[in-house]
Amino acid sequence: MTESVLRLLLDVRRASKGGAEAIAQRQRLRLAEIVNYARAHSPYYRELYARLPDGVDDAAVLPVTNKKTLMSRFDEWVTDRAVTLNEVRTFIADSARIGEHFPGGYTALTTSGTSGMPGVFLWDDRTMTVVNVLMLRALRDWIRMRDVLKLVTHGGRVTLICATGGHYAEPIAGARLQHRRGEDKVQVLAAHAPLAEMVGKLNAFQPDVLAPYASIAALLAGEQMAGRLRISPTVIVLSAEGLPEDGYDRIRQAFKAPVHHSYAATECPFISYSCEQNWLHVNGDWVILEPVDAEYRPVAAGTQSHTVLVSNLANRVQPILRYDLSDRIVVRPDPCPCGN
Repeated sequence: MTESVLRLLLDVRRASKGGAEAIAQRQRLRLAEIVNYARAHSPYYRELYARLPDGVDDAAVLPVTNKKTLMSRFDEWVTDRAVTLNEVRTFIADSARIGEHFPGGYTALTTSGTSGMPGVFLWDDRTMTVVNVLMLRALRDWIRMRDVLKLVTHGGRVTLICATGGHYAEPIAGARLQHRRGEDKVQVLAAHAPLAEMVGKLNAFQPDVLAPYASIAALLAGEQMAGRLRISPTVIVLSAEGLPEDGYDRIRQAFKAPVHHSYAATECPFISYSCEQNWLHVNGDWVILEPVDAEYRPVAAGTQSHTVLVSNLANRVQPILRYDLSDRIVVRPDPCPCGN
């Protein structure tokens, strides 16, 4: 399942240049491929899709899935028949193994359960490659040439501030970055640490890239304005919760650095990334996002959805197809002023 990074880099470039039709074409092709794969290798999906026609390339035809049902059928849901829920749970119960690969080369993750039930998920190599390629696409839009030069000159030190102690996406990414680049280049701080302790460690490390939860960044902006925090990041990349519009401006002003964010989930870690206007642009060549009402009917652009259905077009080991993410979104009814 390993994909060529170079091949996918070229493909996302072609997709961006090709516009809406090129993206829609990739959506249809990749949806058909992953639906066929799920039917062939997952007993759960074989049963769920038994009455569907062959060659489905329209997500609206698929029945809706959710975390509670999928977790109850985990061993039948995964397409690798050697993987069991008990084995994955045993692996993620060991915090000493954060950053390691689960047998089979998979990345094993859990969610915190803030939505009512912790989820257990696997990402395959294909998913990890798509994550990296789409992050490069975001960085291409986010970072100016002078910022690149500054990052290179200063050594490219990165600080992640996130929930630690569990097999969550951020600490896994941090552990692997530290393994590749060294702890002198990559710092991982606990989001629950006392603010004064966090400020002291940041002052000592002087990150070039600051990647905290949005709420933590808002606190750090106050510390920077007060003079207790004294760092000069080249770029700030926020995750987790969103902020009011003036919240991003406040962080930007405090650090005198560009601030970017994304919308993602453990079920699909590459949903979107922000533009200079603070709107989120969906990576439509690799994800299908459907804003719907309480009956799972499409809602009009400009209307807040009751929930949103996501289809991850990359992950084959644990297909996420028309999955109720329990989020609410609004799709802009007109073109974004950024021109993308």
